[in-house]
Amino acid sequence: MNHNPSTTEYHQPLTLSGLQELIDKMYSQKDEARGIDGTFMWLMEEIGELAAALREGPSENLAKEFADVLAWLVTIANVANVDLEQAVMDKYGNGCPGCKKMICVCDSAEKP
Repeated sequence: MNHNPSTTEYHQPLTLSGLQELIDKMYSQKDEARGIDGTFMWLMEEIGELAAALREGPSENLAKEFADVLAWLVTIANVANVDLEQAVMDKYGNGCPGCKKMICVCDSAEKP
């Protein structure tokens, strides 16, 4: 990993596993103390902020809100000991979970 602990920059393409490692390194003590329930509440707050940013329309704030939601989701996965990269591959790596096609052909009214 090209992460220098004395700086605040990350100089490597970021994978999902890499993001989990980065968030774990920065916040694991706080996250474990807060637990899943407390962390989930922070995620919900960030989802609300993302919803507000989406309603307001495109702005530089929108990208930051997406990043916050992703970071809090990763945080919960870390506290719950879930490997998100593996979970995503298991569920979506072979195509749509509903129709099993790589290009989804599920009815648009259905949730795959």
